[in-house]
Amino acid sequence: MVFQKIFILLIFSFGLQAQDVIPVTNGSFEGENNTAATIPQGWSPCRMGTTPDLLPGSWGVYTIPAHGATYVGLITRDDGSYESIGQRLAYPMLKGNCYSFSLDLAHSKTYSGYNLPIRLRVWAGKSICAKDQLLWESDLIYEQNWHTFEIRFLTKNTYQYLIIEAYFAPGVFIKYRGNVLIDHITDIVKCDRA
Repeated sequence: MVFQKIFILLIFSFGLQAQDVIPVTNGSFEGENNTAATIPQGWSPCRMGTTPDLLPGSWGVYTIPAHGATYVGLITRDDGSYESIGQRLAYPMLKGNCYSFSLDLAHSKTYSGYNLPIRLRVWAGKSICAKDQLLWESDLIYEQNWHTFEIRFLTKNTYQYLIIEAYFAPGVFIKYRGNVLIDHITDIVKCDRA
């Protein structure tokens, strides 16, 4: 009887610890490279006209991946449209908790005419592609070399979805063709409050 109680307590505590790490499915956007207009495995399109590219090798982009064999490129267009992808997380990010993860970003100056720098925004949602809380947004990404960005945030609600989107420079009235390269989104981990 005592053994059963200890066993149940251990199982319960391991279950709680499992939620301290929330896996991101295919955070390195692995797939068949040189594949234009492909939604990476584990991700879903979140805007009309979202046709991300698995790189390197297409559209004149040959940046070496930061992690693994491939990465994803998202673009903005001069008609005002932009690309956004998301995924359902295995466990929810619970309301009022601190979480953190990192990702690598770069810019390509040779992305088939979509060559201007843009920024990346990261959202949490209660449903697929819902942008309920802005978790983080980058400055304009100019660098052709990969840079790792640490993202730390407090959740205002409980969210099951993670969304990443390419977006224009702040305060711009004329929309333009730009790109951001994304690789190596790490698992989301619970952190101590700042």
